[in-house]
Amino acid sequence: MPIQARSRERVERILDATAQLVLVDGIDGLTTRGIADAAELPVASLYQYFSDKDAVLLALCERDMAEMDDQVARDLAAVADLTIASMVETAMRAFVKVYHRRPAFMQIWMRGRTNNAIYDYGRHHNKRIAENLLAVAASARIVDTEAYTAAELAALAELAVEVGDRAFQLAFERDPRGDNFLLDQAIELVTGYLERIAKRP
Repeated sequence: MPIQARSRERVERILDATAQLVLVDGIDGLTTRGIADAAELPVASLYQYFSDKDAVLLALCERDMAEMDDQVARDLAAVADLTIASMVETAMRAFVKVYHRRPAFMQIWMRGRTNNAIYDYGRHHNKRIAENLLAVAASARIVDTEAYTAAELAALAELAVEVGDRAFQLAFERDPRGDNFLLDQAIELVTGYLERIAKRP
């Protein structure tokens, strides 16, 4: 196996092992020794790729957030009639699909925000999601670009993503599958807020 492929395979083993440990022991129980043992690698091999357990957690977040971006893009591309409501629901349901596939990610994101690197990356990711969704909406001509400046639209989109993110925290706080009532309310809340920027016929 080429060195680059072997490195990728080892990193994936480390990330998958970390995800499993998070589900069993939580974030606080993580150690680099435990991660290495679970990945069936020497600790020295882990340190070839990551400086500490926080770096592993950040890499896990990056991987799962990239998967989230792909899921949102695929699901939005399949929507025949794009409106603010269908865009919000499709995007938020896409997030839920990834949370179900990657349950450790939600635990890390919910409980790992005291880690500055994870918090900063998450905020940056939310901003990028807002920019991407706004670009999709603008290209579909479903936002009122005459009533708001570009900066105002960007701020409204970012606020909507942050509100949705907080609502997801509440919905997944006690239920690893997410509280369906709260998820529905979150979609309704964000949709109602963003309907104000919808282009009127």
